[in-house]
Amino acid sequence: MELREQSQAAENTAQDLTLNEEAMEAPEQIEENVEIEITGETVADHGKAMTKEDIVASLEGISEKDGADISREEVSSLRQHFHAIRKSELAAEKQAFLEKGNEEAAFAPMPDELEERFHKLIDTIKEKKAQYVAAVEAERKANLDKKLAIIDELGKMAEDTDNVNRLFPRFRELTQEFKSVGDVPPTDMTDLYRNYSAAVERFYDQLKINKDLRDYDFKKNLEQKQLLIDEAEKLAEEEDVIIAFRRLQELHDKWREIGPVAKEMRDEIWNKFKDASAAVNKRYQTFFEERKARERENEEKKTAICERVEALNFDNVKSYAAWDQLTKEILAAQEDWKKLGFASKKVNNQLFARFRETCDKFFAKKAEYFRTMRDSHAANLEKKTALCERAEALKESNDWKKTADELVALQKEWKTVGPVEKKHSDAIWQRFQTACDYFFDRRKKATSGTRKTEQANLRQKQEIISTLKAITDETPREEAIKTVKELSAKWQTIGHVPFKEKDKVYEAYRAAVNDLYERFDIKETRAAMANFADNINEISGDENKLYRERERLVRAFEQKRSELKTYENNMGFFSVKSKSGNSLLRDMERKMQRIKEDIATLEEKIKLIDSKL
Repeated sequence: MELREQSQAAENTAQDLTLNEEAMEAPEQIEENVEIEITGETVADHGKAMTKEDIVASLEGISEKDGADISREEVSSLRQHFHAIRKSELAAEKQAFLEKGNEEAAFAPMPDELEERFHKLIDTIKEKKAQYVAAVEAERKANLDKKLAIIDELGKMAEDTDNVNRLFPRFRELTQEFKSVGDVPPTDMTDLYRNYSAAVERFYDQLKINKDLRDYDFKKNLEQKQLLIDEAEKLAEEEDVIIAFRRLQELHDKWREIGPVAKEMRDEIWNKFKDASAAVNKRYQTFFEERKARERENEEKKTAICERVEALNFDNVKSYAAWDQLTKEILAAQEDWKKLGFASKKVNNQLFARFRETCDKFFAKKAEYFRTMRDSHAANLEKKTALCERAEALKESNDWKKTADELVALQKEWKTVGPVEKKHSDAIWQRFQTACDYFFDRRKKATSGTRKTEQANLRQKQEIISTLKAITDETPREEAIKTVKELSAKWQTIGHVPFKEKDKVYEAYRAAVNDLYERFDIKETRAAMANFADNINEISGDENKLYRERERLVRAFEQKRSELKTYENNMGFFSVKSKSGNSLLRDMERKMQRIKEDIATLEEKIKLIDSKL
């Protein structure tokens, strides 16, 4: 009979302990999630008005405490409040920076000594807490050795069947001593309490004392276990799954410490406790699996964001527009990152460090570029200011030819100076242009008194128009073309006419020329060139306009040459293997010929302007 009771007790105790084996590792994982966070990904309100100095002073006080007295919640609250204050400071610092007229993208925060002290204190507190945890683990290992020794002695006492009653007082001492010894490592808890319960039950089964005393122990143990069952059943109503799970672990610890109940009640009482525990464990397991799934999803999304920003090439960015575009992409990635929750603790900090490293590298390079450009813009502004002063010193001069040449030289030099900051660009250009225009307007007024010459020029041009209109269809084509060219050349040599007659006489001349070009099929390129020559002749007195027109033609000339070079390079790689290929080749050759003709025309126009300068 005693052997059967011993076997049944061991079986029930094994059932008691098996229930918690499935979730033994979970408390450790939950505990990790409340570890002091220093990544800066979340900010919470500390709940009271504190300055950064107050927070650092509080952390200094905490850093002097023992690890056991350090509150993670308090440290986390102080850290979050510090970051909230720092965020407000940075916003104010940035606003002041922008109000001074600076570019937003060039903003870089000033170093903060309190922030550096703050991070050092956080590291110190974390290290002290880690040391405390190590000491606790060492103490748990020592407790494990003590409890194993007690179990060993209980086992030997249970085997001494002849002296079980005599050993009962020592048995009581050992069970009390077992309960008084502190916590053991969680990984050893299941086997430890299984062996302890088996040893206790073997001793009880062997105990030959008064039946009333044994029944009293069974009754008392039954009452205590029934209370634990009631508490376990209430945990099903607890909204916080984590709290319910932790409380269940405490109930299991107490269950292990309570002795056995009467044999006929063991299965019933255990099944009730097991069912109540299973409901809590199931909720916790579901919660834990869902959280793991969310963490895996967040890990994948954060990894994708890291790869997205790492793919951006910002090593050779040379323009503000390119930096602005990259900045938008970086800020968009940061916004996407903020929307994501935590990944698993094993990789969350690593991913954040990886993402932050790329962002920091980007903003460091951007700040360096803007510092360089500010220096360059400042130097350019000094050069353009000097040119303005030189132009302003010349604008009252009456030496028309010499001064005009000097101002044109200044305008050319202006083109060689690089850009200045946008806020100065329009003003400095207006200052320079105003000085130049002032001189050229004075020169124009001073030299506009030759009305008789203009009237004579008008009569000559009217005679040319009459001669052109006198050409009839009966005139031989060669003679008509020769006459048109001679008269067009003569027209170019005639100076200005009165301003009010300028448009009228020119329109009459163009109408006569265009009519002859059409009737005698004269090449249109010449007509366009003649038209251009007329326009240049009209502005020949304004060297500033001539210079700007020449610059425009030079840019067009360089563009055409570059386009021609591209076609010539492509021809070198072209191979003809079909009729369609031959057609494409001929088309490319025609395009190249047209470009060459355009280049020749541009050269002719540039030469014409040079003759007027």
